[in-house]
Amino acid sequence: MGCCDKPFTFEPEGPLVAAPPPVSRRGLIKGVAAAAGALATLGGGSASAQSKQIKLAFCSQLLCVVPYEVARAGGHFAKEELNVELVYTRGGNAAMQALVGSAVDYAATSLDVALQAYVRGADIRRFATTGRLPLFAVATAPDNAQEIKRIEDLAGKTIGVSALGNADHALMLFLLKRANVDPTTVQFATLGPNLLEALRQGQVDAGLVQEPALTLVEKAGGRVLVNAMDTKDAEQFLGGPYEFMGVAVRAGEIEARRAEMEKLARALRTALQSLQSMSPEELVKALPPALTTGANLDEMRQVLARYRGSLYPTTVAIDLNASARVAESLKTAGLIPPDANTSGLFDTSIAGAG
Repeated sequence: MGCCDKPFTFEPEGPLVAAPPPVSRRGLIKGVAAAAGALATLGGGSASAQSKQIKLAFCSQLLCVVPYEVARAGGHFAKEELNVELVYTRGGNAAMQALVGSAVDYAATSLDVALQAYVRGADIRRFATTGRLPLFAVATAPDNAQEIKRIEDLAGKTIGVSALGNADHALMLFLLKRANVDPTTVQFATLGPNLLEALRQGQVDAGLVQEPALTLVEKAGGRVLVNAMDTKDAEQFLGGPYEFMGVAVRAGEIEARRAEMEKLARALRTALQSLQSMSPEELVKALPPALTTGANLDEMRQVLARYRGSLYPTTVAIDLNASARVAESLKTAGLIPPDANTSGLFDTSIAGAG
């Protein structure tokens, strides 16, 4: 499941609009709160029943949820006397819609979602980070592995993405331009969040995939052109860390929620630190059954062991340089205006800046 399934649409004078894609097994969605998109609850902290419940929405992609579920299962929310209800949505844009629509208290999304929402007028602030690399890789269809060996070879080809304007589309445009490939020579096929089969069957020449789809494409013979989840590839193709998952709040509520936000940041920081030393088995056990039932658990453990060191920081402080890199990629891709000032999105008074 992608982290950002539809481009964020903010209408200052009208309703918020989000047209969610079909529900997948990991979507776990139930329709509530029309202004907020489709939401579903998996579980929360075990804090005292007297604690005020707070709702934190985020996308349902496996690698996005790990720090939050470790914070829940490990009792890190409860230790901060927080009663957190984790709300799964059909992507990061649905989570952002929920925040702006006041259906939840916080939203954890990829930075590109928050940047686009902020530029379009959403009065939000991002105050903590839980991910430092995008959860995508560019891979070829198995039959094209010998023909397409570099990003430059994608000129004239068809590339599968979840939807135009999504994080994967923006990342691909950025990679093409860095490789001096004219994006107009590429045809994009919008295939929704589950484009694995289309890629394996050669319906597209290449595609942006996440895990475990990447592992399956590799096993089928596809070539990985760029794995943005790998630190070395991120340095080579993106220029370094590329801020991804993080938590935002409505700006007008910061002062009233400051103590709560500090507790939330501490709980997530502790979870990020602890997940680095947990065994892959323990990490999988921290996930709710709804995410693991029917999944290949061995494969899941391998994915978590492979990527946790590169994807997850050990601090929730916002990396402003990595954030600027994301903003620049969105400008390059034409998804936000080239003169957009995005510095006001970040509030470093809670967790600091990296």
